[in-house]
Amino acid sequence: MRRLLDTVGRRALFAFDPETAHGLSIAALKSGAPLGCRPKPDPRLETRVAGLTFPNPLGMAAGYDKNAEVPQALLRLGFGFAEVGTITPLPQGGNPRPRIFRLTEDGAVINRLGFNNEGHDAAFARLSPLTARRGIVGVNIGANKDAEDRIADYESGIRRFAAVASYLTVNISSPNTPGLRNLQGREQLAQLLSRVAAARAASAKPEIAIFLKIAPDLHEADLDDVAAEVAAHGIDGVIVSNTTLSRAGLTARERTETGGLSGRPLFSRSTAVLARMRQRLGRSFALIGVGGVDSAKAAAEKIRAGADLVQLYTGMIYDGPSLPGHIVEGLSAILDREDAASPAALRDSRVKHWAAVPLD
Repeated sequence: MRRLLDTVGRRALFAFDPETAHGLSIAALKSGAPLGCRPKPDPRLETRVAGLTFPNPLGMAAGYDKNAEVPQALLRLGFGFAEVGTITPLPQGGNPRPRIFRLTEDGAVINRLGFNNEGHDAAFARLSPLTARRGIVGVNIGANKDAEDRIADYESGIRRFAAVASYLTVNISSPNTPGLRNLQGREQLAQLLSRVAAARAASAKPEIAIFLKIAPDLHEADLDDVAAEVAAHGIDGVIVSNTTLSRAGLTARERTETGGLSGRPLFSRSTAVLARMRQRLGRSFALIGVGGVDSAKAAAEKIRAGADLVQLYTGMIYDGPSLPGHIVEGLSAILDREDAASPAALRDSRVKHWAAVPLD
C-alpha cells in the first residue's frame, strides 16, 4: 500500500516543476501526515561514529531541508539522522530559476540552486527548541556567495550552531557557488581547517564532531591532499560526496543543463572516491557515503566500499517518503542473509574493488 501511495504521490508532485514540488513535500512533512513507513527498530543497525550513536546508518543528506524546517519529521520516516542546510550566515536567494531539472530516464537530478537559504538566524531559531529532543540532526554550513572572507563564514557557522547541532559539516564542494571548490586545494584547505578547528575549540561545544564534505570530481593527488589535511587538523570525518559536473552516460534531454548532477549516475564515481578515501585514512576514520543510494543493496554497497554511514536525497524524489523505511528494513534483511552482527561487519569488504574503479 505504501508503494502505491508513493507512486500516486510522485505522479502528483511531478505535475509541478521540481522546485514547487520540493516546497510541497516540505509542507506535507510539516503537516504531520503519516507519509512514510517507519521501520521497526533493529538494535543491530545501531552505529557509533565520531562519538555519536546513530539508531541506524541511513541519513537524509543536506540539500533537502535547507532551512531546518522538518528534521524531526525526516527522522520519523525512518532515517537514523538528518542533515539540514546548507546554511550561510546571511540569507541569499541563490541562482535564477529554473534551477532544478529532473532527468527521469537517468534517475537523476541536476541543480544549480546556489545555497539558497534563509540564513543563520532563521535556522538557529528553529533548531534551538529541538536540542533537548532525541535524534541526531547535523548542520551543514557554507559561505555566502559575496563574502569577502569565505573562511570567516565557516567560522561563524561553527560558533553559531555548535550548541544546537549533533555534528557540523563544512561544505566546500558545491559546484554552484563560483570559486567555492577552490577551498579543496591544499593550501586553502589547510587554512580553512586550521581556522575551523580553532573556532570549534572556542565554541560552546568544543567536542562537537566536524565532517568535511568533498566533491566527487577530485583526482588522486587531490585526494592525497584532502586526506593529509583532515588528519592533520583533527577533522572527525569526510562526507563523500557532493554532486558531480560529469555528464557521462546520461540520456535525458536535460543533461545539457549546468549545475551539479545527483542520483543514480553518481553512484559509481562517488563510491570509487569513497573507497580511495578509506584506503588513505585508515580503518578508524569516519566516512559517510553519498551518491546514488536508492535501495538497501546500494546502501550496503557503500558500506562495503568503506562507509560507516550512508546518506541519500535524490532517491527519495523518485521513490517517495517510504524509501528510507524500506532501505532500513532491507539492511536488516541483508544482515540476516549474511549472518552479520552489524553493518560494521560488512564494512570495507569491497574497498579494493571500488578503489580500482577508474576515476576518468
